[in-house]
Amino acid sequence: MTKLSIFSGSVYGNAQHVAEQVEENLAEQGHDCELFSDPDVSDFTEAEAILVITSTTGQGDVPPNIEFVYSDLKEQFPLLNQKPFAVVALGDSSYGETFCGGGRQFHELLTELQARSIADLLKVDAIETLEPEKDVIAWVNGIKDKLFNE
Repeated sequence: MTKLSIFSGSVYGNAQHVAEQVEENLAEQGHDCELFSDPDVSDFTEAEAILVITSTTGQGDVPPNIEFVYSDLKEQFPLLNQKPFAVVALGDSSYGETFCGGGRQFHELLTELQARSIADLLKVDAIETLEPEKDVIAWVNGIKDKLFNE
C-alpha cells in the first residue's frame, strides 16, 4: 500500500489544521499517511505520493514554513518520476490575482519536477467556506484511490 506524504504550508495555522484533519480522516480509514510542516527536499523525493495543503501569503507566495523547501526544490530540481500528487490551495478571493498563489506555485513546481497530477488544483475560498476542512476532506476522499494507487 502506498504511503501518502502530506505537506502543510501555513501562516496562521488554518492550513495546518486542515492538513491534520485530512491526515486523521485518512488514518481512520486505514491509510498510511505522514504530515510534514517543516519538510526538506528528501521528504519529497522519498515520498510515494504527495498531497500539498497550503495557504498563501504576501503577494501570492508560499508560506514561510515551506518557502525554503520550495526554493530548494526549484534549485536542486529533483525529478519526481511520475509520483502521484495533488494540491489544495487555501486563499481569499478578495486578494484578486494573488488568490491561492501559494498552491498554484506548488502545483506548477511539482508538474515541472515531473510528478503526476491526479487532480486539478483545489482552490478553497475563505469568503465562501467557513470550514475548509470539510470541503478538503470530501475532495481528498474523492481522489484517494488515485493517490494511494488502489
